[in-house]
Amino acid sequence: MGWSIRAFEDSDTEAVVALWEEAGLTRPWNDPHRDIERKLRVQPELFLVAVDQDSPGGATVVGSVMAGYDGHRGWLYYLATASTHRKRGVARAVVGEAERLLLEMGCAKIQLMVREGNESVLGFYDSLGYERFSVSNTGKRLIADA
Repeated sequence: MGWSIRAFEDSDTEAVVALWEEAGLTRPWNDPHRDIERKLRVQPELFLVAVDQDSPGGATVVGSVMAGYDGHRGWLYYLATASTHRKRGVARAVVGEAERLLLEMGCAKIQLMVREGNESVLGFYDSLGYERFSVSNTGKRLIADA
């Protein structure tokens, strides 16, 4: 395998932001550094990274997922795998670890959002047993990042 999963550490910040950028997860209206700072204030143990210890140049972050639990349902965000490590089970493993931690907290249901048209990601979640359903999402920004 060559990689392991652990909780995010402050020293992972720049590598995780670079991973999210490579994976196309960042958006101009969401500052990824602020998203990390906010997550570290709430359930930081549910922010996971996959680290390849055998990468040239030393340990490298090759995957991530942010999870959260509000007492009703769990959520997954920022699932990413480095292009060099795709199709090796990294995403499946970090999602599995997030699911395990959420279940330990008593979480009965997990949800996530996938941007419209991202069929390959939907197919990935289908393969993990996630069910598609139609909802309308609404949101309101309380703090502007940009």
